[in-house]
Amino acid sequence: MEKVLDNNYYDLIVENTIGQVYNEDVTPLNETHHILHVSTSKINICDPSQIPYYSLPELYTPIAIIDRNKANNESFQFHSEPTFHGKDIIIGILGTGIDYQHPAFLNNDKTTRIISIWDQSEQSGTIPAGFTFGSEYTRETINQALTLKDPLSIVPSIDTNGQGTAIAGMIAGSPDPNQSFSGIVPESELLIVKLKEAKQNLKQLFFVPDDSLCFQETDLILGIRYLITVSQNLNRPLVICIALGSNQGGHDGISAISIYLNGIAELPNIGVSIASGDEGDKERHYFGYAYSEPYYHDFQLNVGESDKLFSMEIWPYAPSNLSIEIVSPLGESTNSIYPSFACNEITFEQSQSILFVNNFVFQSGSRNPLILIRFKNPYPGTWHFRILGVETTPFSFHAWLPSGNLITNETFFFDADPDTTITAPGNTVDPLTVTAYNQINNSILTESGRGYTRLRVIKPDIAAPGYQIPCAVPEDQYGVISGTGAAVGYAAGAMAIALEWASVKINYINLNGNQIRGLLTFNALRDPNVTYPNNIWGYGRLDIQNLLNILLSS
Repeated sequence: MEKVLDNNYYDLIVENTIGQVYNEDVTPLNETHHILHVSTSKINICDPSQIPYYSLPELYTPIAIIDRNKANNESFQFHSEPTFHGKDIIIGILGTGIDYQHPAFLNNDKTTRIISIWDQSEQSGTIPAGFTFGSEYTRETINQALTLKDPLSIVPSIDTNGQGTAIAGMIAGSPDPNQSFSGIVPESELLIVKLKEAKQNLKQLFFVPDDSLCFQETDLILGIRYLITVSQNLNRPLVICIALGSNQGGHDGISAISIYLNGIAELPNIGVSIASGDEGDKERHYFGYAYSEPYYHDFQLNVGESDKLFSMEIWPYAPSNLSIEIVSPLGESTNSIYPSFACNEITFEQSQSILFVNNFVFQSGSRNPLILIRFKNPYPGTWHFRILGVETTPFSFHAWLPSGNLITNETFFFDADPDTTITAPGNTVDPLTVTAYNQINNSILTESGRGYTRLRVIKPDIAAPGYQIPCAVPEDQYGVISGTGAAVGYAAGAMAIALEWASVKINYINLNGNQIRGLLTFNALRDPNVTYPNNIWGYGRLDIQNLLNILLSS
């Protein structure tokens, strides 16, 4: 078994110069990083300080609010220009896969509009060239499958979640007059990466329930590399749509995937659209500070009865030197836990709660301290935390809980802060980060992730329609999708139109991702009573018809 699939090995992200030393223990990731496979027997689950925290892949959850029962009786018209439908543009989708048998992904002759599917979770087929696992299903194989009574017998790739199908259908779905349905760019073609689920050992390290759907950063990076490789081999423009998010890390846009995406933004004929996440109203972010004596700050966390395994990350700003004290709902308390390289395993006898606390001195990837708290069977109710300055100097910090389905809405911060809630990789500087608004009344959707980043970089970049957008759902059905998962798809469609105008119709040669982001943000719609850019709307509202009017008049 390849070590990249073997649960007996942790996958660590290391720079290529380090990876080259280990040879058989590495899997190439991209131009700058390798995956280093380390035996689980060599790392104590209590003590991830044995390895740099930034080397651990972040865990990503799908971003999509899908209503499968919503009848799609009214056509949502994206634009009225008949000559811009994404011809020769490739739409790359990473996530839960696709229902490739759905009519939304078929031509009139019942052949597929999918160039290929890389199913990372399926090991029975042909591994794509340049990679070490998964199965690649080409257009020819998919077309062969579609002629059979049982297509899954030769292309056994399905989308049990529906997120990938919904976003692909919204962006690129074939017109269906009977359903009053069409994607934004129905003449584009699709590249699909179905991500394999994160390794159980990584879930266990971060105290994520075994049955929670999430993906690891390394597989997402590999998926992006696959999309770029195929599109460049075909010499066609590509739009990458990322409707996945993570609340792990410093929300500063300096992770391995952010470094990769910043580089991609400089490549010609590639656009990247990233969802800001749906964490804005989930009460999973807290900002605290102590700017005057006494230098401590108290905050509270409500833990729901259903949440038996989860983690919390506290990111102080450097050069803060902080300790933490914890009190359970039953009044059991810890001593001050000071910065060190040790792991503190704390058992609260009365409540039978176990906490693993790492107060890292610093993280070399960000040069910031980190307090990682992992909860096992926490007693439900209000937990109290006191952050204290070891030195008599002002300090401030952010705290985040896991994103998406990794915890329930029963677990939340009191006095939570809706700002700085953009999920990774939406904090990356150069790609387009998209928040969502209700296109009916032009109000921001409350769930939309808000900026800025922890380092005060302007994000999101733009707001796109994200309320009940028509989409495809598995089993030949149609529904609607809302939230930033819908908005990022809308923006991806706008990028496809921009690339069609620039590259296919030869109005601007070699348009790159940074330039596409500038094109969309510069021409966004803005309310004269609002100051832009801001941490809620970015540079304004994206409207495809307005974009087309500007492109066609230039």
